[in-house]
Amino acid sequence: METAEVMKAPNPVIKTEADDWTEIIAPQTRLLDLGLKDLWRYRDLVLLFVRRDFVSTYKQTILGPIWFFVQPLLTTLTFIIIFGNVAKLSTDGLPMLVFYLAGITVWNYFSQSLTATSTVFRDNAHIFGKVYFPRLTMPLSIVISNLVRFGIQFILFAGVWGYYLVFSDKIHPNWLIVLTPLLVVIMGVLSLGLGMIFSALTTKYRDLAILLTFGVQLLMYATPVIYPLSSLPATFRWLIMANPMTSIVETFRFAFLGSGTFSWGGLGYSFLIALLMLFLGTIIFNKVQKSFTDTV
Repeated sequence: METAEVMKAPNPVIKTEADDWTEIIAPQTRLLDLGLKDLWRYRDLVLLFVRRDFVSTYKQTILGPIWFFVQPLLTTLTFIIIFGNVAKLSTDGLPMLVFYLAGITVWNYFSQSLTATSTVFRDNAHIFGKVYFPRLTMPLSIVISNLVRFGIQFILFAGVWGYYLVFSDKIHPNWLIVLTPLLVVIMGVLSLGLGMIFSALTTKYRDLAILLTFGVQLLMYATPVIYPLSSLPATFRWLIMANPMTSIVETFRFAFLGSGTFSWGGLGYSFLIALLMLFLGTIIFNKVQKSFTDTV
């Protein structure tokens, strides 16, 4: 007796439209979420923005990348003439060229990163409104592209520093040079945090963009870029030390030139302020990015 084979039909696979989606955009609800996973997924986009910022800066200029060297040199020569020879400000016995160039190299990275990051929402509203990508990729790419500029200007500083190291006995570098990457990280975090705060606030209050440009120039005079901290009266020194950039500039100069002041406490203070700014910047940036297109 033959047994009848029961053929079972396979369950039909119901394919929905959602199965074809490659990207699901969900509202960000956690204000402290930096979205590091998304940033890693969009790392190619970050590199693309870095390349765009780097190339577009001096595109269609006659000197091109040479401006990376010309700008700090012209600024240094101006400082030598005005602050060194006319105002007779102290350089702690160091050659003026290498003294001012050390301060300018460090300060340029912070100020350029902060200024460029502070207008991210305003300058890129036309892109943000059309296509989705993690918004943090934009300010992060600015900080990284300025890191490339810092590297180029650091080569210029290293060349001048090497000259005085060989042909002069006025500079005495020490082991604190190894802290240079840490100083760069602190400056990057500080400028990113402050930049995100101002970028979020300028979507509603445009005056802050003008105020920031003016404020960064003033802040340079409250940072020992054109004078050593030791030349200030003790009464005002605490006020300059409250500036988180003070310890960074002084540490950089002390490490490479052997003159200036260094303290772990001051460097730790700068690090904590940088983390605090990143904390506040992340909260404000994440809150504003949900609705900034309504105000920009």
